[in-house]
Amino acid sequence: MGVRGPTVVVIGAGIAGIGAAEKLYQNGFRHIRILEATGRSGGRIRTQSFAKGLVEIGAQWIHGPSPENLVFQLSAQYNLLGPDALLEENQKMDVGGHPPAIPVIYTSSGKNISMPLVMNLTSLYFEWLEKARNFTKDTCSPDASVGSFLRQEILRSSKEWDKDTCELNLAVLRSFLNIECCVSGTHTMDHVALCPYGEYTMFLGLDCTFPTGFESLVNRIKANLPNDTVILNKAVEKIYWDGSFQGRDSRAYPVQVQCEDGETFVADHVIVTVPLGFLKKHADNFLSPPLPLSKKQAIKNLGFGTMNKILLEFEKPFWEPNSSYIQLVWEGGSPLTEPKKDLKKNWMKKLSGFVVLEPPAQLGHILCGFIAGEESEYMESLSDEEVLFTMTSLLRQFTGNPELPPPISILRSKWHSQPYTGGSYSYVAVGSSGSDIDSLAEPLPKDKDTAKPSQVLFAGEATERNFYSTTHGALMSGQREAQRLIDRYPELGTAVSKAKL
Repeated sequence: MGVRGPTVVVIGAGIAGIGAAEKLYQNGFRHIRILEATGRSGGRIRTQSFAKGLVEIGAQWIHGPSPENLVFQLSAQYNLLGPDALLEENQKMDVGGHPPAIPVIYTSSGKNISMPLVMNLTSLYFEWLEKARNFTKDTCSPDASVGSFLRQEILRSSKEWDKDTCELNLAVLRSFLNIECCVSGTHTMDHVALCPYGEYTMFLGLDCTFPTGFESLVNRIKANLPNDTVILNKAVEKIYWDGSFQGRDSRAYPVQVQCEDGETFVADHVIVTVPLGFLKKHADNFLSPPLPLSKKQAIKNLGFGTMNKILLEFEKPFWEPNSSYIQLVWEGGSPLTEPKKDLKKNWMKKLSGFVVLEPPAQLGHILCGFIAGEESEYMESLSDEEVLFTMTSLLRQFTGNPELPPPISILRSKWHSQPYTGGSYSYVAVGSSGSDIDSLAEPLPKDKDTAKPSQVLFAGEATERNFYSTTHGALMSGQREAQRLIDRYPELGTAVSKAKL
């Protein structure tokens, strides 16, 4: 093939797809196209104007912003972060995947909960989570869930609590589990597998945000590519591989990508970076020949849930200055019993709480609520007016102030309804394991199977065994698959090095 280099088509212009294309381009690949189904790049990174400034509809934080984190490295290199994120002590902080901020807690009867009680429960709860992460395959049953494990621990501890304390403690712990469902992107922690839970790796560092929006990173990476690399509104219907397709240059290519609008693209390699939620719906007919059984099974086994945000703008804050998180505790709630399922009446009870967005001078007075699971999916079916009315009633109830002014505007995410996404991010579900993630990441055909290996490669957060559900996992996966191709064409790297001399 000489130094012309192969033709690569990337499906999906999220950070995995953009990251893969950019790495290939830097290493001498010149025939790259990214096909994006929607009208924008960024995927589940989505920054939008709201109130006085920019808010995140998708990814919110860099989780573990420290030197090992690829997203942090690039963001620092491109000067996209605020001064606090770059402080060495912030990069060395170990927050165990949860923000260290002390929450302001409101209860459903407008009562206050004493801080010592909350602190005591928080440290107990984090101990249990740490314990859950320390299981190995030898010490845990394959059908065990994080939820069932936490319930056992709660039950054991609750025997030592007196009746009044016990009720309140259980209600607070129910609220913690609602937060955990948002962290894992699941309906219930009973769906999250216990054995592989500890494989998820957390970097050190105090989570941070982008002053100019998370999309600024995607745009900055994309700026390194030629302008015509990304083709928007170009949804892919099917990938034909292991074939022989005539290109315009009269060369035969092993892969052909067919788009919904009828246009086709030929390629030597295709990198698929679509969300697991999309694969769950379309795995059976997205490729021809079809996906091998091991891959289909992995797609079926792994979890992919919904976590949505409800952003509320207020004319004036009703919360105390310096509050960073408002947690909601429904009295009478308990992690030991499953409430009756009545989404219409109770969907808002799954709302874990609100993050106070900073800084108000630039953004306005905004609370960002987080809600996961079926309740979150039900919320998407409601109108803005219905959600706004429910949020106003909820906040009046919890603050004990029936005159609390309603929010002046609302914005929310609807990740479950997005046809090319179908949810928020992946988790390792009961009945699956880290080896399913590895199966999902395996290229087709496998390197040893053919003279034309790696025709279809797979990237995206759900293909990173230790960093699934994160933007850094997504970026790493894109770069991982790019590297797989770079290693196959060493002559391109040599040509780039010579050109630089």
